[in-house]
Amino acid sequence: MVDVQQYLKASRRAARMACTEILEVYDTFNTEDVMTKSDDSPLTHADLRANEIIQKTLQEVFPNIPFLSEENKQVPYAQRKDFPLCWMVDPLDGTKEFVKKNGEFTVNIALLSGGRPVLGVVAVPVSGALYWAGIGMGAWTETEGQATRLTARTFSRKDSGLRLVASRSHRDAETEAFMSRFHQPEIRPSGSSLKIILLAAGDADIYPRFAPTMEWDTAAADIILEEAGGIMVNAETGKQMQYNKPDLLNPHFLAYGNCTDCVELRS
Repeated sequence: MVDVQQYLKASRRAARMACTEILEVYDTFNTEDVMTKSDDSPLTHADLRANEIIQKTLQEVFPNIPFLSEENKQVPYAQRKDFPLCWMVDPLDGTKEFVKKNGEFTVNIALLSGGRPVLGVVAVPVSGALYWAGIGMGAWTETEGQATRLTARTFSRKDSGLRLVASRSHRDAETEAFMSRFHQPEIRPSGSSLKIILLAAGDADIYPRFAPTMEWDTAAADIILEEAGGIMVNAETGKQMQYNKPDLLNPHFLAYGNCTDCVELRS
């Protein structure tokens, strides 16, 4: 098992430095500053500055660990399949929310080993909150230097009023159909990896995702949810999410807190 303590210290520091870079852009940002990537997704100088500081900070301490990021040229699978460890980073998850200036965007840093995250850090620039987990260490939130353990809520799928999380920017008929299976659910819209963090913190119960996401969107929050007592699974197979795959596109997935009878949700 990887001893993640040294990696957590560096990744938390990198995430906080990225938050500083992002907020410097955010404070003076206007929509004329938005660029467009080849896949038509938005890009800002905040994405690029955060990516640069995270990569620099991590590689200064761990120069031999490869760095995979949304904003870097992708490494062929033939090369990265043999990485014993690698960083998986989204320097600004929720660029659409950043552009809308609603505060619901995050910095995501995960360390992968054997196809699974062994640590995850999610930082929220606007609130200053930091969420993190290491394998076997539990999940934690840190504000102003005070750490509090995260615990996912225990529930049954038969419960009334379950809190279901939905994307603020992506909603489709399949998601609506899934949500209709529950009795008087409360729908909580949210952006970025904060949707998964809501489950880890016990503030929501289920997050179905039937729209495209990439590995860097979910890897960090995945282990935070797992260490808090929840789980993310492939919506088709019911198995835990895998990372550093040949295709970095995630399958559709279901994320939930400590559900006592959610076998059916995995099919």
